[in-house]
Amino acid sequence: MVTIDVLPDDVLVEIFTFYVNIYDLYPPLNPWHALVHVCRRWRYLVFASPRRLNLRLAYGGHGPMSEVLDEWPVLPVMLISRLVNSYQRWCNWVAALESEHHNRICEIRISDMTYLRWERVIAAMQKPFPELTHLEVSVYLFVQPVLPDSFLGGSAPRLRNLFLKGIALPSMPKILLSADGLVTLSLFDIPHSGYISPDAMATALTVMTRLKKFDLQFNVRRFLPDPASRPLPPHTRFILPALTELMFGGAYEYLEDLLARIDVPHLYHLHIIFFTDLDFDVPQLHRLIGNVEDFQEFDHAGVLILSSLIQLILYPKTREVDHCTLLKLRIDCRGLDQQLSSLAQVCSSPFPVTGISTLEKLEIRESEYDTSLLCKDDMDNAQWLELLDSFTALKDLYLSHKVAHRVFHALQELSGERAAEVLPALRNLFVRTQSLQSVHQAIRPFVAARRLSGRPVAINLWQG
Repeated sequence: MVTIDVLPDDVLVEIFTFYVNIYDLYPPLNPWHALVHVCRRWRYLVFASPRRLNLRLAYGGHGPMSEVLDEWPVLPVMLISRLVNSYQRWCNWVAALESEHHNRICEIRISDMTYLRWERVIAAMQKPFPELTHLEVSVYLFVQPVLPDSFLGGSAPRLRNLFLKGIALPSMPKILLSADGLVTLSLFDIPHSGYISPDAMATALTVMTRLKKFDLQFNVRRFLPDPASRPLPPHTRFILPALTELMFGGAYEYLEDLLARIDVPHLYHLHIIFFTDLDFDVPQLHRLIGNVEDFQEFDHAGVLILSSLIQLILYPKTREVDHCTLLKLRIDCRGLDQQLSSLAQVCSSPFPVTGISTLEKLEIRESEYDTSLLCKDDMDNAQWLELLDSFTALKDLYLSHKVAHRVFHALQELSGERAAEVLPALRNLFVRTQSLQSVHQAIRPFVAARRLSGRPVAINLWQG
């Protein structure tokens, strides 16, 4: 009988490495614990490879921190607070921030804090945390706390990943100006009291030459820069050489001011959140997209409809093995009528989306959780046709069952030349349904009209 014991040490360590890294964003606490309890040899190999296995001790407030640390070798500590309802556990967790062991803390994750908890955490984090590389903090929306300049002692030289949600930044805090090693910066749900001017934001970004991912989202619909305080854009833009992913949600005027000050030559993932007021001029965003080669020719697109938004995702023809090139455009609005009208406006305009007319494949589906979203029978069919009119090169159209019901209802009213004008290149309709017979019945007038015009359309089952 051959057992795993016959494997050499280096092979076992390789297997251990795979095991401790198979989890997503929310792994179980200390997955390596299972390995060190198997046998003495495995325990030795694990503790002999702390860097290879990225060994860290996750602490969630179960017992005093000093007692937990005494049970294990000296390892970096992760403080993870996931909905800690126990008051004693919370006190233990905060005490860890206040303790002499704070210089071993490499990661802090704390979510959904109340105002009182925020006050305690801020008070405990007025000093430097020299080993901190990952910080993730979020509060309830009604709290709206302010991040002081004294946070982390005003310096975070080893910080690599920073996620702040619902936290006001009325002036650019020193922590951002000192974090020149940041790889990921995510600022979500910035409240109105935490306005950061585009000029101040760009100034902070100039020190982040290693930044790869930048998310900036405001939580108010019209978070506009003050026109009176908007300086003229500089003649030259600062280059962010490592930035590959950019996500922005807010007023387009803010985005324009920010993009006038920075350049991102290696961008391959862009996610922009619009509102329903789409009648605007955005030359800086146009320049940004125009400078990305992969954004010039798109192969296929997907439309997702939810109760509060509609989203268009475009995929270019060129693909790289090591990254996924995407252009996402989201429109935040309610009501299917308004969603379709807004998206049609985006798709029919020469900007911000280019290449719509060359797409050959399109998928349209609704959210699985909004069961009543597409149940209105009194919606104007013209809105569906207005959207589809933009896709003049489309050959394959994929529709979820409920979307197909609405689209077919619009298409079946077409006859003669108009039936050939809508989606003139269409060859295949794919429908996710259990019965193609009912689909054929619903789309029969359109299919017959297309056959007479010499542009037949085949109906297929979408199994994807």
